[in-house]
Amino acid sequence: MPRDIPVGNGELLITFDHLYRVRDLYYPHVGWYNHTEGAVQRFGVWVDGSFAWIDDTSWRRELRYKPDTLVTDVVLVNEGLGLELRCQDAVDFHEPVYFRSVTARDLKGVPRDVRVFFHWDLSIRGVPVGDTANYDPQTSGLVIYKEDIYFMFNGCDAHKSGIDHWAIGTKRLGGAEGTWRDAEDGALGRNAISQGSVDATVGFHLELPAGREGTFWSWLAAGRSYQEVKARHTRVLSKGAPRMVGRTEAYWQLWARKEPLDTSPLPREARDLYYRSMLVLRTQIDNGGAIIAANDSDIQQIGGDHYSYCWPRDGAMVTYALVLAGQSELSRNFFRFCAEVIEHEGYFLHKYTPAGELASSWHPWMIEGQRVLPIQQDETALVVWALRRHFETFRDVEFIKPLYNSLVVRPAEWMLRYRDANGLPLPSWDLWEERRGVHTFTIASVIGALEAASHFAADFGEPDREAAFREGAERMRGALKRHMWSEEQGRFARMATPLPDGTYRLDMTADAANFALFAFGAFAAEDPLVRSEMVSQRERLSVRTQVGGLARYERDYYHQVERERVDQVPGNPWIICTLWQAQWLIQVAEKPEDLKAAMDLIMWAVYRAESSGVMAEQYHPYTGLPISVSPLTWSHATFVIAVVEYLRKWEELSLCEVPYMTSGMGRRLLGAAGPRNGGASPVHPVVGGPKG
Repeated sequence: MPRDIPVGNGELLITFDHLYRVRDLYYPHVGWYNHTEGAVQRFGVWVDGSFAWIDDTSWRRELRYKPDTLVTDVVLVNEGLGLELRCQDAVDFHEPVYFRSVTARDLKGVPRDVRVFFHWDLSIRGVPVGDTANYDPQTSGLVIYKEDIYFMFNGCDAHKSGIDHWAIGTKRLGGAEGTWRDAEDGALGRNAISQGSVDATVGFHLELPAGREGTFWSWLAAGRSYQEVKARHTRVLSKGAPRMVGRTEAYWQLWARKEPLDTSPLPREARDLYYRSMLVLRTQIDNGGAIIAANDSDIQQIGGDHYSYCWPRDGAMVTYALVLAGQSELSRNFFRFCAEVIEHEGYFLHKYTPAGELASSWHPWMIEGQRVLPIQQDETALVVWALRRHFETFRDVEFIKPLYNSLVVRPAEWMLRYRDANGLPLPSWDLWEERRGVHTFTIASVIGALEAASHFAADFGEPDREAAFREGAERMRGALKRHMWSEEQGRFARMATPLPDGTYRLDMTADAANFALFAFGAFAAEDPLVRSEMVSQRERLSVRTQVGGLARYERDYYHQVERERVDQVPGNPWIICTLWQAQWLIQVAEKPEDLKAAMDLIMWAVYRAESSGVMAEQYHPYTGLPISVSPLTWSHATFVIAVVEYLRKWEELSLCEVPYMTSGMGRRLLGAAGPRNGGASPVHPVVGGPKG
């Protein structure tokens, strides 16, 4: 189930599902620990003797954010109860405190007795053993803790502070469902303490005059001790919850628009999603520098693991988006994180926890009795490439100086050593983490990295290294053309398997990852070979349904929906793969009308997003519903990259003074009311499939 409207500050992250239920609570790092294990945190309302949980079908929901900020604007209407709830959620921009305000409005024209209940089913540090929940009479709140992790739940309204109702008990033991059942009669038992596998429910009471409304504020303060959470609670009372949320709203609006980027050439929907993507990206980035792939614990139901890790490759691509958007502090933090975790020999392993420890992996250290490096070489290469993009933008010499050896020299020298006799990289795992061999994506990323390293070496006055890195890149570029290009098929292989005689067996499966040929500077986007490759991708990877988009590769098995008509549906459409095609169209545009096809693909991504602006990894090829994790950090980063590259090309072609007009398909998209939230959208021929 997609995670919608995430709110966080790089230390505390709260995620919701599309029913507006809190599902994940991460602290003290984004992605670590998840103190809910993905369990549903219930939200219910008792009104004049009737009760409904928020996931009941009787509710109509609108889950959105306030414009250009990480404060939500959620509307919940229940005609049967005769009640409207308007909610705001935010994590303070500075402290690990989560706020929720609820404004209840009577729709029946009679006085109302309203009681709102929040159920918290925590498993601190991801383990439901050894937790303690207790009512705290000093603060009139509720505390759940284990070891050095504490959470305090509290609130206030215009007349009083403290929770009005509470229940503390055990969950999933001896047939106990949890204290949430106590809320359904509108009264809670007020048990003072419980230990072990515990849960708790807190309630707030509002008396509404006929046709009027009332508001209360609740908050969750996180800390490493009781004294810390109590102090944060005291600051909330002193400053006022509305004021703290107001300052948070202002901060994120300032953050999102701090750079004077002229987005006026974009359609309004694309402009809005650009700023929303930047903010969603921020929720997935830990203050310690780790850029997390996704924080959606539902994926654990499939493979027993999750995406709450830092892959250096994903992080490098997200960092490139941050660089384009001018967010230099976040990109610096990522590179500092990388310098801490990189192996001394100069390469990265599979992935890392937000705290910088080696994470779980499925890459073996031995294959057929032979020792191998369990790596994806593109992860190392792209960090070097992205570091150069950062330096060329910000020219922060003092920042680069301590990273030069660890993130430039050692990785580049290792990449020169990790080559075969033909000058190509030795086998490693591909970016999709499915095949081991010599991959076009990897080769192109290594060429980009070696060229970046040669420029760094020149800057640092080391001509010998400059020449070695440059020559390594040139030799690899020639080997890429000689060994990976198929003259017969007019396109590049996605992978080569070395054979004993020094040649290669080519895998000619069409793969969107081959966009790397131009993206990292291996070849120019206008190169005839690259053009042939990208046109072939469009023909072979287009999803020919009303949903449209491009698949990762032919017969993609990951979350595969269509197994028969693979000529029409080669795989599920992915945001990143579709936007890679847009990036190429932007690069090769020579006149104004050439940009229209790229904008149509950008708008395709806009209409795949949820109404809140959140984008998933991939989508159902027939229904358009999100599949796999959501939000995927890489999806939002690629949208940012495509938009900024589009705007730069627009300026280059001197189109700034001419308002953008989409093609016929684009105008239909702009006028369509239905594509959001899983509806189908028309498909441009550049994507594939019939027109709407």
